[in-house]
Amino acid sequence: MRLLVTGGAGFIGSAVVRLAVARGHEVINLDALTYAACLDNVASVATSPLYTFVQADIRDRAALDRVFEAHAPEAVMHLAAESHVDRSIDGPGDFIETNITGTYNMLEAARKYWLEQGRPEHFRFHHISTDEVFGSLPADPAVKFTEDTAYDPRSPYSASKASSDHLVRAWHETYGLPVVLTNCSNNYGPYHFPEKLIPVIILNALAGQPLPIYGDGSNIRDWLYVEDHADALLLVVEKGELGRSYNIGGENERSNLELVQTLCTILDRKRPKAAGSYADQITFVTDRPGHDARYAIDPGRIRAELGWRPSVTVEEGLERTVDWYLANEPWWRALQDRHGVGQRLGVGT
Repeated sequence: MRLLVTGGAGFIGSAVVRLAVARGHEVINLDALTYAACLDNVASVATSPLYTFVQADIRDRAALDRVFEAHAPEAVMHLAAESHVDRSIDGPGDFIETNITGTYNMLEAARKYWLEQGRPEHFRFHHISTDEVFGSLPADPAVKFTEDTAYDPRSPYSASKASSDHLVRAWHETYGLPVVLTNCSNNYGPYHFPEKLIPVIILNALAGQPLPIYGDGSNIRDWLYVEDHADALLLVVEKGELGRSYNIGGENERSNLELVQTLCTILDRKRPKAAGSYADQITFVTDRPGHDARYAIDPGRIRAELGWRPSVTVEEGLERTVDWYLANEPWWRALQDRHGVGQRLGVGT
């Protein structure tokens, strides 16, 4: 397939780009190269004849029309988004402009192209979203998000993604645009931007700095290894039923405290301190406003309909992730000076 991937220089987008090229797809990577993007993430495929990079902003409709006209994609994988909850608390405007208006622009550019091409049957618009649109779950492990869970976003970020999901469904129902949607749990793995929890813990541990945990660390997330996620996304864009949404989860629930303790144990073994454990650096800090208590995904639909399930356990994935950060210091060092990285954001006023 000829895939137009938006946000392909970001964390999840770059995993999709690398895997798609490895599988023989032609990829047009459209990215505005904002603070969290890094072209080093796709350096391994940059010289491939299957790969093309276009710097453009999804808020620029005219630029999107030019990209569709020039590259004639057979499918769109729309990942470009502002995605950091703490930043959305401090500056929601960027999230409204990119996640809502940007998605509207993508839908309209795709619709225009699709109509001009005579409504080709093979065309797909795959919108990639988050489980955070569903809100917060109770502690009961039997209760999980399904594709039918009512939306209940609690942060500016999740509200903007919920809005974009609704737009995508509306463009399918109203205009017939062939779409598929996915909502994923928390991703982690190589190339994770160093403002998110797992890289923050790894890099602060190595630097001898406090390991900040919001509140009492009891918030629970379902952790999905990013390369498993990329595999699921390519499966959905190829074989997903039009108009259908699929929840993609790692089936790896852990509290934030448990996760950090596991990372400390791995680091104690792989890069031992002169004295004591990295767990001695754990520090509990003021909680984030509106912090959801628990996320957990029921991936039954994608397993039953498309035969997908995660291949990496959280223990194996965290080992791989720590190994990657230990081996790729130049990558993360170059990103630590970017705007806001290393600062506590999202405390609220």
